[in-house]
Amino acid sequence: MKKIEVKKLKVGLYNPFLDTLGGGEKHILSIIDVLVDNGAEATVFWNKNLSQDLEKRFSLQCFKTLKWLPVSLISSSLVAMQTLKSFDLFFYVSNGSYFFSTAKNNFVFCMVPDKKLYNLNLINKIKLRNYKFISNSPYTTKWLKNWNIDPITITPYIDNQLKPGKKEKIILSVGRFFPHLHNKNQVQIIETFKKLKNKYKEFLNYKLILAGGLKNEDRSYFEQLKSLSGDSSIIFKLNISLDELYGLYGLSTYFWHFTGLGVDEKNHPDSVEHFGIAPLEAASSGCLVLCHNSGGPKEIFTNEENGVLFENENDLIKSIKKLEDNLPLKNKIVSNGVKLAKNKYNYQLFKNKVLALV
Repeated sequence: MKKIEVKKLKVGLYNPFLDTLGGGEKHILSIIDVLVDNGAEATVFWNKNLSQDLEKRFSLQCFKTLKWLPVSLISSSLVAMQTLKSFDLFFYVSNGSYFFSTAKNNFVFCMVPDKKLYNLNLINKIKLRNYKFISNSPYTTKWLKNWNIDPITITPYIDNQLKPGKKEKIILSVGRFFPHLHNKNQVQIIETFKKLKNKYKEFLNYKLILAGGLKNEDRSYFEQLKSLSGDSSIIFKLNISLDELYGLYGLSTYFWHFTGLGVDEKNHPDSVEHFGIAPLEAASSGCLVLCHNSGGPKEIFTNEENGVLFENENDLIKSIKKLEDNLPLKNKIVSNGVKLAKNKYNYQLFKNKVLALV
């Protein structure tokens, strides 16, 4: 790719999932943010301006200058070609539909290792002849290579504002409240917490906090969770601000991540955690992170070195009791978790990889 001066770039983004406001959305917007911070002009193709919602959720600067254009690029190849011809860089988060682009440099951003999204038949190969692929994690990259796609891997960075606070008896889990796709298994989290308290008196005074986004269409699932909880020590935090979330990370002693539990990973790699930014944010904040042993977390964390990987609910209960009884081990894992997040997933490394694209 010909090297371009960043300050003269015109950058476009089309993400059909933008309003879910999840970790994947933060990741692709962080890429845009780096380019804008270096003088590029960015346009988002969406039917309304989401700047206020995004600014509340994510700590990024680009929202102040983003342009919003209500154009659906997948509705017509002609519209896409006419719209994109003035752009230097164009990023597309694929939902499985592909289209011709007349932008100078084009990237498909891959958040999910789902083979259905990457059907490279003859027609799609022609449409994608001037695109490169970007993967969000080594885990996604591994699966894309199995499907004959060799992407550029750009992992997210962890905000340097995240710092350990004065810890309280809190177990935290962060993730959107929804029952489909790679869901966060909040039902199993609640049930496991109850079992833990019933089995070991050391955890009687612990609170479980479940924090995450909730959309109206998932309200019935959330009501199910509330009825299941039946315990004042189980607390729900919905659609909270970034500052409040960071505060919860700082206060929490443990962090639980159940995505992937009960999934046949070999046949359904899309249903496990693809990267795991929330566990890394928790580790950066001095939480002791316990993740299901699958997907992205399995590649990020080393068991009992900088985190804990568990196979099932009983395994988690056994592990967390061991940690409560072994303070030196607990402190070592926490310390190494902070170092992992700060050293391997910092902003400078992320910025270098983004600027290498141009």
